[in-house]
Amino acid sequence: MRYVSFIHRDDAGYGISFPDFPGCVSVGNTIDEAIRQGGEALAFHVEGLLEDGEAIPSPRSIDAIKAALELKDWRRDADLVLIPLLLDRGSSRRVNISLDHGLLELIDDEARRRRMTRSAFLATAARREIGAT
Repeated sequence: MRYVSFIHRDDAGYGISFPDFPGCVSVGNTIDEAIRQGGEALAFHVEGLLEDGEAIPSPRSIDAIKAALELKDWRRDADLVLIPLLLDRGSSRRVNISLDHGLLELIDDEARRRRMTRSAFLATAARREIGAT
């Protein structure tokens, strides 16, 4: 799931907030840092809601966020960015995937070079590709 976030610039840097999760905020010196920190803040916020037995709202679309009159002042001068929600579950699950043999060899070579397992390498690459690093 991806949630809409608002990024605002001020003298101190960039602030990020989530209209679907009022009170969930973070900051960064750059937009990229604010997005990264925002993803971590979102996951932490949702984990807290889950621990408290509260429901997690479904993500609203950008169109719905833009149409929401109660958000008009909040979104003024904001950049809208979709942030993926990545909840680390604390355990791995074995999966069966198919990859081209040549690609698998390159993955294994690179994983060895980085002193990683194949699984760790693929998980890192997937997080980076999804934007959930």
